[in-house]
Amino acid sequence: MLFKQSNDGRMTILIVYVDNIILIGDDTGEVERLKKVLATEFEVKDLGQMRYFQGMEVARSRKAISISQRKYVLDLLTETGMLGCKPSDTPIKARKKTESNGKPVDRERYQQLVGRLIYLSHTRPDIAFAISVVSQYMHSPKESHLEVIYKILKYLKGSPGRGIFFKKSDSKKVEIYTDADWARSADDRRSTTGYCTYVWGNLVTWRSKKQSVVARNSAETEFRAVAQGMCEGLWLQKLLEELNITIELPIKLYCDNKAAISISHNHIQHDKTKHIEVDRHFIKEKIEKGIICMTYIPTREQLADIFTKGLQKSSFEDFICKLDMINIYDPT
Repeated sequence: MLFKQSNDGRMTILIVYVDNIILIGDDTGEVERLKKVLATEFEVKDLGQMRYFQGMEVARSRKAISISQRKYVLDLLTETGMLGCKPSDTPIKARKKTESNGKPVDRERYQQLVGRLIYLSHTRPDIAFAISVVSQYMHSPKESHLEVIYKILKYLKGSPGRGIFFKKSDSKKVEIYTDADWARSADDRRSTTGYCTYVWGNLVTWRSKKQSVVARNSAETEFRAVAQGMCEGLWLQKLLEELNITIELPIKLYCDNKAAISISHNHIQHDKTKHIEVDRHFIKEKIEKGIICMTYIPTREQLADIFTKGLQKSSFEDFICKLDMINIYDPT
């Protein structure tokens, strides 16, 4: 839960999670005043500058902030007996397709493991796609699905301290990368949407999710992904406005499908696009108002590709680097 207070141009933000609180402000005096107010109403323990919060480890300097969950990963590996396993280079095999057939496994245990991994994905976009795959079988997990979970754990063994990195920047841009993998699911042939957003050159949100309907072609799949990524970008715009932060418009949205871009700019309605008419009008409206600008990007530079499918080691590591994921615990 987030609360914002503005007083004479000074802003203080209060983030509450159960009985834990984060205080953020641009004025030290205002932050101290709010601490005293809270102390009069509740029993409060001031832990100083944030270094650890709900399993997330925060390291900061004057130029950057790194957030990881190293202890959380090591605890998870210990609990599952995987601390001594051989590390894997990727969290899921390239182009791996899972099915709902096979020998059943303990559902409660499976759900617990997936839940732990979902929480870990808050700082690990590199495992987002793999987790979206295993999350689809929560109610009827099979041995093949459990194998994917152990593959993720083996990958985490090789990089427990990897996390997201936020650096200072003079840029005021918000950028969106959207992608989709057509007919990915072998069970129902639904496609997978992937997108990520950058604020001032820093990765802030990402998602990998199976689409809710079956698409008849790849252009339709990509178009739905564009609409979802655009909604995320508009939400970020509103959030930043609430924080009195002005961004540069238009927001750039990068797509590697020329057909989807053409549909977005086409003023003529065709029968072939009638079933995605609502998304088309939504996207077209934002483009015409100058809020969003759609830009073509080659597939090899499409950062959202990592959220739609399993990749080979070389491609996967290349995207990890482009996502600015680092391991501050690695020896230099």
